[in-house]
Amino acid sequence: MRIRLCSSSQTRAMLLEKAGIDFIQESVDFDEESIVANSPKNFVYQATLGKYEANLKAFGCEEYPLLVADTVVTSQGHILRKARCKDDARNILMTQSGNITSIITCMIYHSKKQKIIDISKTDYIFSEFGAEDLEAYLESGEWRGKAGACMVEGFCKPYIKEVRGYESTAMGLCVEVLETFMEKN
Repeated sequence: MRIRLCSSSQTRAMLLEKAGIDFIQESVDFDEESIVANSPKNFVYQATLGKYEANLKAFGCEEYPLLVADTVVTSQGHILRKARCKDDARNILMTQSGNITSIITCMIYHSKKQKIIDISKTDYIFSEFGAEDLEAYLESGEWRGKAGACMVEGFCKPYIKEVRGYESTAMGLCVEVLETFMEKN
């Protein structure tokens, strides 16, 4: 069965490919800047719901089931959004350095038979980031477009002391949960 991934994220596409899930990737934009939320879970839910509604209106779910997801990064009580510039990325990453960072992903899967909303969380305990590594990462620009400027599969990987949860959640889509619901279709 083929699904429609309503996300431009190459990481989410890679996760679906690795899981052997057939998909097409197309989406319409949703402006997250208008969201007012009192907690990271509430923010990621509202962002995902907004994306879902925009994509459902554009594509429906009759031809292909819709899959929409959003991710938020939080550390020390702060929601760490996508960095706007290198200095913003540095500040966001320094909030995570030597601390616990929670990555929360919400997804909505909607087929003809069912609609599922899931919020999953993965905690990373990071050692302090090396100054040279941090500057090289900032110069690379790989942090652009990443929630919390965080790449657990890249820059952050050598600094991970402990992981609590699924790595796929931290990468933007909990495929372990998705697969259990897709089996029921």
